[in-house]
Amino acid sequence: MKKMFAVVLTLLCASAVFAFDSDDSIVRWKSIVGVITIPGVDNPVAGIRAGATPWTVRSGHASVNLATGAAFFEVEGLSINGGNSTGTPGPVSAVTGTLVCNAGSQTQVVLDTAAVALNAHGDANFAGHVQNIPLTCANPLFLIRIASPAGAAGRWIATATERFIGDEGR
Repeated sequence: MKKMFAVVLTLLCASAVFAFDSDDSIVRWKSIVGVITIPGVDNPVAGIRAGATPWTVRSGHASVNLATGAAFFEVEGLSINGGNSTGTPGPVSAVTGTLVCNAGSQTQVVLDTAAVALNAHGDANFAGHVQNIPLTCANPLFLIRIASPAGAAGRWIATATERFIGDEGR
């Protein structure tokens, strides 16, 4: 019994060491914030146009494994901050997550998740994969973009902040 306990204890300790092994392929963002803009003024990121009005977010976070493409994001309370739709998502009923690699460079790549529903409270979440991540994804950015309605599709309305790569911030 003592030998079994020693083996189990050794395995648990080894697992704990590997759990904190540095893996720079994992990128996490601890929060998501809405776009800061005013009506009629664009605030582009990586050449992607911003939503036409300011947005706020109650909470959110995102993560992407750059090696496998596994991706997750959750946003709560994503809502317009001004105008007749203030405090609601207005006509926006679906969003996508967007990973931007090498922002602003000649090798910039913009990769979207599948679209997910945005409910009346501004809540949405995604768990799945991002395809075709380049081998080098420097300065990764993560945006929340409008998927529907079609007339506004592609505009970014929120961005992930407080980025951590690998075991940073644990």
